[in-house]
Amino acid sequence: MAEERSFAAPPVAIETARLRKSYGPRWAVDDLSFSVNTGEVVGLLGPNGAGKTTTLSILATLIAPDRGEVRIAGIDSRIAPAGVRRKIGFVPQIIALYAPLSAYQNVEIFARIQGLTRRAAQARSFETLEAVGLRERANDPVWTLSGGMKRRLNLACGMVHRPQVLLLDEPTVGVDPQSRERIFTTIRAAADSGVAVLYSTHYMEEVERMCDRALLIDDGKLLAQGTAAQLIEIGGRHPRMEITFENSPSPNWCAALPGVRELPQVIATPKVILEITNLRQVSEVLEQAHHSGCKLLEFAVHSPNLSDAFIALTGRALRDAATEI
Repeated sequence: MAEERSFAAPPVAIETARLRKSYGPRWAVDDLSFSVNTGEVVGLLGPNGAGKTTTLSILATLIAPDRGEVRIAGIDSRIAPAGVRRKIGFVPQIIALYAPLSAYQNVEIFARIQGLTRRAAQARSFETLEAVGLRERANDPVWTLSGGMKRRLNLACGMVHRPQVLLLDEPTVGVDPQSRERIFTTIRAAADSGVAVLYSTHYMEEVERMCDRALLIDDGKLLAQGTAAQLIEIGGRHPRMEITFENSPSPNWCAALPGVRELPQVIATPKVILEITNLRQVSEVLEQAHHSGCKLLEFAVHSPNLSDAFIALTGRALRDAATEI
């Protein structure tokens, strides 16, 4: 008998329970359970091939899972997939626009597909184009727009019907800084209005800036979840100091400092790399360095970030060469 699971009550907008999906012998999604609340932006992180796009495609009802449950705004996607589609806005990584048509015509088409009346679609289309900064380009054919404009238009098409859930698959790939800022502003405004946002991205700084929480997946499994600060703590990384001396100091020059560890290097150089427990130890290390008998030339401090935690938890960099699934 399949294991029963009671789903949480609102304000949960997205909830998965023991989700699995395979492609041949490989599990793209493996026993994945998580939730996203209304008004929350949750980052979906993982190396290439970790299962991010497959997860979003299942949530969008584009593919069916082999096992597990999905509820969107309280609707079971297995029982009422059409009802789920009315609740979501899906913005794929590949730009899905009609190049010969104008920006306005593209947004209006998606509004009408979602069941809006002609009058409502017209009003909502102009309103959404204004939100993404394309109101003045409403009548321009898509093929005349820049890459950043197309990304913003792609977002407008996914949210013109005011969905309760917004699924975003790397919405800022290849965009200019101005377009990125407009996309951020639009997504944040949607979340502030109560939309639940699941945001897949390769950019750690976007998660640190935009997301209330993040889900870290690899090989289709959930490795960790929490705020950026919590993931950094889970990753177990500590601040590091790089100190350059005029000459190499003695091997045990910092041995008396508790919680300070010199990291090994392949080649002996006047630069030493230390792992420290916290940033309060920086002044103690510098004082010890001044008494090491070697002249201190420069130093730098590196605080642990989400990229450090990512590599610590997955064992690989985010952009390993692999096919995303």
